Amino acid sequence: MKKILFILVMMATSVGVKAQQEVLISQYMFNELFINPAYAGSHDYFDGTLLHRSQWVKFDGAPVTQLFEFEGPIMNKKLGVGVTLINDVIGDTHQFEINGNIAYHLSLDERKRNKLSFGLRLGVSNYTALLSQTDVIESGDPVFSRDITNEWVPKIGAGIYYYGKNKYLGISVPTLFSGDSKLLNNIDSINYTDDFYFEKHAFLTAGIIFPISQSVKLKPNVLVKYQQAAPTEIDFSANFLFNEFLWLGVTYRTDDAVVGMLELNVTKQFRLGYAYDYTLTDIADYSSGSHEVMLGYRFGKDIIKTKSPRYF
Repeated sequence: MKKILFILVMMATSVGVKAQQEVLISQYMFNELFINPAYAGSHDYFDGTLLHRSQWVKFDGAPVTQLFEFEGPIMNKKLGVGVTLINDVIGDTHQFEINGNIAYHLSLDERKRNKLSFGLRLGVSNYTALLSQTDVIESGDPVFSRDITNEWVPKIGAGIYYYGKNKYLGISVPTLFSGDSKLLNNIDSINYTDDFYFEKHAFLTAGIIFPISQSVKLKPNVLVKYQQAAPTEIDFSANFLFNEFLWLGVTYRTDDAVVGMLELNVTKQFRLGYAYDYTLTDIADYSSGSHEVMLGYRFGKDIIKTKSPRYF
């Protein structure tokens, strides 16, 4: 039996969790723009990241996601701009999303060591759900009687991001509003009662750097994911940095997975990351885990040389 059926049911019914409408990545602490538009421009240089995630390998219909982000400061670092591209496939559903992000950065002290930014995200998503092609246990279910094909959905998101050299705290709702009335009309036959098909997901992120020695630093991070119809999920992470070169870390995701990760600062500009999720749920009987590969490049070689390192 295709276990992915249960995920699709949750996404399509009014009582479901709508499990993974927002992207899930394990290396979030190195890619905050994917979940918070206020992160744009928080560095002194432009930064690009490419990430691929294969979730629940060997699990039929499991999520496969590709992400790209490019962001940096403008207007004397008072504004940050960025773009994110997301390609997400889960079972018989496919979503491609492009977002523009802009953030205003406010200095909280004279030396500009601590800043607060306010971010806005404007985007559009192309959504397809071939529900009529899904293998179901019983035929005739109205949930799977209609396909959703190439529907364009505008979206608006927002976030707040506080950061200094060695700490950060962010709160965001990547999809605060979505113009998904066509999707709702498509499933009126099952008495869908929600105001929106795409639900609001709220994220809280925080992290801090602790020097252990001259060559070792510890960065604990936390990510709290809240959605009204689902249990709150928390990622507790600890990452160690050795000689400003090698990150080694572990994450515990509540009731879901344990994650091991590493990142190499190959040069001051180029970085390479990998994460492996070991599933703690019953899905582990059908999957060997999840893999995530990340490539990052920082633009502005002269700027990077003259600045102290950034850890997030």
